[in-house]
Amino acid sequence: QVQLVESGGGLVQAGGSLRLSCSASGRTFSSYFMGWFRQAPGQERDIVASIAGSTTSTYYADSVKGRFTISMDNAKNTVYLQMNSLKPEDTAVYYCACGIRGLLGPYDDWGQGTQVTVSS
Repeated sequence: QVQLVESGGGLVQAGGSLRLSCSASGRTFSSYFMGWFRQAPGQERDIVASIAGSTTSTYYADSVKGRFTISMDNAKNTVYLQMNSLKPEDTAVYYCACGIRGLLGPYDDWGQGTQVTVSS
C-alpha cells in the first residue's frame, strides 16, 4: 500500500509562490499517474494538475495554467507543485494522489492534505 505525504503548504500573500511536495513510499512514481487536487471549504475536491510517470505528460486545470507547474523526481519518488502568482481563490487544502487510470483519474491513493492560504 502506498503512503503519500504532502508538505510545503502555508500562508502567503497574493502574488507570492509556494512549492508543494508529495513523497511516496511503497510505490514507484514512474509507473503511475500522480495528481494534485484541492478542496476549498464548502466546495468539491477538484483536480489542479497531474503528470504521467512514464511519459511526463501533464494536465492543468484552466484556473492554474501558466501559474502552476507539476514535476516529478523519480530518484526521490517525489512529486512537486510549483505555485506562482498565487491568488486568494487558490486558498484550499491541497491533496496529492496516485493512480493508474489516466491523467484525469480516478485516483486510488491519497495523502492527508496540506493547507494553502493566500491572503489578499
